Amino acid sequence: MVATPIGHMEDITLRAIRTLKEVGLIAAEDTRQTRKLLTRYEVSTPLISYHDHNKEKRTPALLEKLKAGNSIALVTDAGTPSISDPGHYLVRAAIRTAIPVVPIPGASALIAALSVSGLPTDSFIFVGFVPRKPAKRKHFLERLRGEPRTLIFYESPKRLIGLMQEMINLMGDRSAVVARELTKVHEEILRGSLSNILKVLAVRPLLKGECTLLVGGYEETGEFDRNSLVRDLRQLRLETGRPLSELVKEVAGKYGLSRKLVYEEALKLKKEGSCCKTVDD
Repeated sequence: MVATPIGHMEDITLRAIRTLKEVGLIAAEDTRQTRKLLTRYEVSTPLISYHDHNKEKRTPALLEKLKAGNSIALVTDAGTPSISDPGHYLVRAAIRTAIPVVPIPGASALIAALSVSGLPTDSFIFVGFVPRKPAKRKHFLERLRGEPRTLIFYESPKRLIGLMQEMINLMGDRSAVVARELTKVHEEILRGSLSNILKVLAVRPLLKGECTLLVGGYEETGEFDRNSLVRDLRQLRLETGRPLSELVKEVAGKYGLSRKLVYEEALKLKKEGSCCKTVDD
């Protein structure tokens, strides 16, 4: 498993170059992209494609080569193989057949972005790409609302702004970082709240490049804007008619508050007659 540069061609280890020269075959997610790297470092090893659309067909043949004593280097378009790419499919197949799998570490966009983010690095969770379908994406993000660790996402520039807007609605306006085109000529790192970063991006005609989004984890605080909380509870109840327990869960996640605290506020509203005739009707 050979890590390759995520942008800058010099971000590759001496061990990786030597390995690519010594193996009998290189399996690459995109042979055109990998060919540029191999040409740069004068690597003449045979190259074969291995990607999400042919992994099931190619895996048995590669396993046979490995069983016969051949060595194969797996590389992705950029960064460390099997991280949000089909490499894990081959790795699992090799492990099941007792074939040794050796890591040749190197560049990784998620670690590079985290290292300069300014967000907590002692504990984090890599989420990868979020689901594209709205309902599945909403459910996916709702499950992450109470996650205290730093969240790291990969997202295309076309969907990044929409994702950040949805996060504000579901998680609240948290601290965030957008790392774009890391190690490349147009590298850019934007830091601030989700809303502030959105303001910066909103004036741009088009967002390009590989993007890594980092979002601060859930933090329970004792301070909150009661008027906003009350407004949201009332509005959600009128718009959806859902049970109060569900509304409490959603509002607590949005404001970074405990469900107990929000529930107590909802009960106060009930006594005042301004929200929900019953708690779980």
